[in-house]
Amino acid sequence: MLKKVQPKVWWMALSALIVLLVSWGLVRKSKSETESIMVNGKVISKLDPVSVTEPSAEMLLKISKIEEIFQRKKRAGFNGNVMVVQKGQLLYQNSFGYAHIKEKDSLNSSSRFQLASLSKPFTAVAVLKLIQEGRVNLDDSVQRFFPEFPYHGVKIDMLLSHRSGLPNYIYSFDDSVRHGRKYPDNMDIMDWYAKVVPTPTPYNRPGRSFNYCNTNYCVLAAIVEKVTGASFGTFLNDQIFAPLGMLNTFLVTDTSSAATVGRTVGHQYGRRLEKDYYDDVVGDKGLYSTTGDIYRFYNGLTKGLLLDKKLLDEAFKPRSFERSGIRNYGYGFRMHTKEDNTPRFIYHGGWWKGYNTMLWVCPEDEAVIIVLGNSYNRSTYDLKELLQVIHGTAKIEDIEKEI
Repeated sequence: MLKKVQPKVWWMALSALIVLLVSWGLVRKSKSETESIMVNGKVISKLDPVSVTEPSAEMLLKISKIEEIFQRKKRAGFNGNVMVVQKGQLLYQNSFGYAHIKEKDSLNSSSRFQLASLSKPFTAVAVLKLIQEGRVNLDDSVQRFFPEFPYHGVKIDMLLSHRSGLPNYIYSFDDSVRHGRKYPDNMDIMDWYAKVVPTPTPYNRPGRSFNYCNTNYCVLAAIVEKVTGASFGTFLNDQIFAPLGMLNTFLVTDTSSAATVGRTVGHQYGRRLEKDYYDDVVGDKGLYSTTGDIYRFYNGLTKGLLLDKKLLDEAFKPRSFERSGIRNYGYGFRMHTKEDNTPRFIYHGGWWKGYNTMLWVCPEDEAVIIVLGNSYNRSTYDLKELLQVIHGTAKIEDIEKEI
């Protein structure tokens, strides 16, 4: 006797297949527009580094559950793009809402979002590349590059791991210091710190404790410019973006037509947010990118196309150890650690002027989750149900214990 299939099950399966086929089409389109290139002596492809195969019943079920999760997020106000890859296979990719809410222009897979603090992993990798090349050392002080920098004892490894004790530049300077400069850049910030009297009070002594602070990555980007003699955006493009085929990733300071096409704008409570005074300070934020390019970055990084394994392991090594617990920070990456101090999850989020972003990696499940939003909504960061689906955990409580 044939078992009757519930209409809802048919609808879920059909919806899942449609989402997958759309994603497949996007991947196949990008394949026709790119080519192979050489990186560090290795031939790699500038194609999307994901594959799409005929979905199994298990995969269809996962896709339908993920679709349900993001439909609920959409009803709760989520406006953005999402991409989920597991074991190198595109599991889910979709867009919800608008690039400009007032204009009602629909988002698509090529829409570019301000990454906010999700820019920090890129800055960390840029610095680690200079370390790998012997041009910078982890124990170098900031004074090696900026002799007038007023905070002594701050080293590169402290900046990378947020252990410098520096004050946040966003709150350090009043109008009397700014002297009418509308949009300062990183070198302006370094110059202000060198000249302002009195010197802004540090949060703590260098190396004493972990304190997440945007100044650390502002200073790191300035060091990259000082060492290379190139703009931070040029160095990122030449050393990271172009080699990995990240054709849709640019700094906010790049005003060329290639850089600005497809850019979204940030919103809060349905209102567009205008440019911020500190928008042109980069390294701690400032990158615009797509879900596909962020996956290219993480995929290329973990495949050894940017850093050797020893240095990459240093980036994923926990370095905020004052309090016991699973949450930790390495060099530009957050993580949840297991009892043996190895990462259970590797991630980084961001928030800046209406943008919410998240890169979440589950090494054991070989899964990468990328969620980019441009209308402030905290559901961007709530991934418990999604992790449950990917991991195959029977109960959500099993995931909650680890997050």
